[in-house]
Amino acid sequence: MTLVQLEYIVAVDTYRSFVGAAEKCFVTQPTLSMQVQKLEEMLNVKIFDRSKQPIIPTEIGAQIIEQARLVLQESHKIKEIISSQQQDVVGELKVGIIPTVAPYLLPRVIASMMEKYPELKLLIWEYTTEDIIHHLKTGILDCGILATPLGDNSVEETPMYYENFVTYISKNSKLYKKKTIDADDLEDENIWLLNEGHCMRSQVLNICRSTKQNRLQGLTYNTGSVETLIRMVDMNNGATLLPELALEELSNKQLSKVRHFKSPEPVREISLVTHKNFIKKRMLNALKEEILAVIPKTMRQKKKKDVVGI
Repeated sequence: MTLVQLEYIVAVDTYRSFVGAAEKCFVTQPTLSMQVQKLEEMLNVKIFDRSKQPIIPTEIGAQIIEQARLVLQESHKIKEIISSQQQDVVGELKVGIIPTVAPYLLPRVIASMMEKYPELKLLIWEYTTEDIIHHLKTGILDCGILATPLGDNSVEETPMYYENFVTYISKNSKLYKKKTIDADDLEDENIWLLNEGHCMRSQVLNICRSTKQNRLQGLTYNTGSVETLIRMVDMNNGATLLPELALEELSNKQLSKVRHFKSPEPVREISLVTHKNFIKKRMLNALKEEILAVIPKTMRQKKKKDVVGI
C-alpha cells in the first residue's frame, strides 16, 4: 500500500470519475486505474462500484476512503511542520469562502497578499457553508471564510469581524421615510431572499422570526446573489437585507434606500474556520492579517451588536 494509491482513491471518490481523478492527479487514466486495482487486489475488496455512473464507493470502500483521507492528512503534516518553522510564508493554501462574503472581501485582499507573499499559492473556491465544512473535514480545503458560530466541535473558529445587516428598501415603501428601523417594521414588507443553502438566507429568516408576529408572509421569492436582491427591490419594490460591506458597491441613489437597524444591530460573525488538526498556522495568520487590514475597526468588535445565528 502506498500514499500514491491512497491519493488516487481519494481523488476518484472526490470527482466520482476515473478520468476526472486522473486529470486532477496529473497522470493518465490507465495508470490511475491500474494503481486502484492493485490496491483492491492487495486488500481483497472492491473499493468502487464501477457499474454506477457516476462511480460511487462500495460500503467498505467508503470506510477505506475515509481512513485514507486521515492517513494523507497526517502524512502532509511532516512537510507542514517544516514549513511552519520557516520565516517565509511559503506553500499552498486552499480556501473556501461563502458567496455573500467573497465579492466584497477578496478583491481587497488578494492583490496585497500576492505582492507580500510571492511564494504563497492561494487556491480559492466559492462554496456554501455546508460544502465548506464537508471539504474541511475531508481535507479538500485548508480553511474557510464564513459566518459563524457553527456549533461543530470538529472545527476551530477564529472570529475576525462582525458585519452589520442593513435594510435596502424601495422608495415606495412606507419605511422609506424612517431614519432607522427595527425588525418589527419589516413585518408587512415583501422580503427578497437568497436561495436555499445560503447561510445569509437562514440569518435573514432568524431576524424575521425574532419578532412576536408571523412575518414570514411575503418571504416567497428566491434568488442567487446579493446583487440580484438589490435589483429586485429597485424594480419590483419590497425590501431585502444586505451585508454592510456590500454598501461600497452601491451608487449614491441606491445608498439613499439603505436603512440601519436600531441598536443593538443584527450582525453576522465572519470567521476563519479550520479543521482541529490544521497546522499551516503561518499561512493562516498571514491571511487573517491581510483581511483585518482592510476591515474597518468598527467591525472588529461585537459590542452593542446582536450576532444572528445560522
